[in-house]
Amino acid sequence: MTIYIAEIDPSSLQFPNPNSAQIDPNGLLAFGGDLSPQRLRQAYRHGIFPWYSQGEPILWWSPNPRGVFIPQQFSPSKSLRKFMRKSSYSVTLNYACHAVIRQCAESRYPEQTWITEAMINAYQKLHDEGDCHSVEVWQDQQLVGGFYGVAVGSIFCGESMFSLADNASKIALWYFCHHFNRHGGQLIDCQMMNPHLASLGASELDGRPFNTTTSTARYCISCGVLSPSNFSAMNELMMKELTLQLGLTPESDCNYLPHQRDQLGIVMTNHG
Repeated sequence: MTIYIAEIDPSSLQFPNPNSAQIDPNGLLAFGGDLSPQRLRQAYRHGIFPWYSQGEPILWWSPNPRGVFIPQQFSPSKSLRKFMRKSSYSVTLNYACHAVIRQCAESRYPEQTWITEAMINAYQKLHDEGDCHSVEVWQDQQLVGGFYGVAVGSIFCGESMFSLADNASKIALWYFCHHFNRHGGQLIDCQMMNPHLASLGASELDGRPFNTTTSTARYCISCGVLSPSNFSAMNELMMKELTLQLGLTPESDCNYLPHQRDQLGIVMTNHG
């Protein structure tokens, strides 16, 4: 079957209407263009993202339905709370974005990953410009889990996650939902639903209402939900909230990581 899709004009940042995306394959919208920060920002503001394999042209997608998390509705299970209480994990924000992106690529077989060197470089540039963010989970100073994505107003567009230790990606998501919700975040866009996301509590949202109802949130750039100041401004109040959720004693079970405090402000730690 022949599929006809639009080619992106290299001289323009204009994208086709996301509602014109293909039904099969679900969400395929256009091809071509580049991965410049300006084009990526424009894409995410319209619910569009790049997804392609090595050797293919850049393909742009806007699937229907979308997989999403509602931050204020995310609730960790009792077993996850118990696990975290006994674990030695530490969680940080924007501490090792490049390492997270690369680990997301390397944790998959080469033929399975879409995170090419070009994609790694593109999202690192977005991180340098304050648009791409990461959550990291550490165990004994080793990076064992996390995810990264792009912030657009009060929406966070998740790109990829990895887990090298039990429940690491779940812990990352739990911590991020808490922070994102506290700072006015409305929606976490997971793009395409899969069984793993469903197991974490993601739900499906019809694409047309998604593009319509989130348009204001996507352009609400001034709210600065994930601006560097918000990340560094996490203070003892958030620490106390987290320790209460985890059933820990702040003085004995939670503390700061001194070598990270200057760069992050606050991190959550738990010593079993």
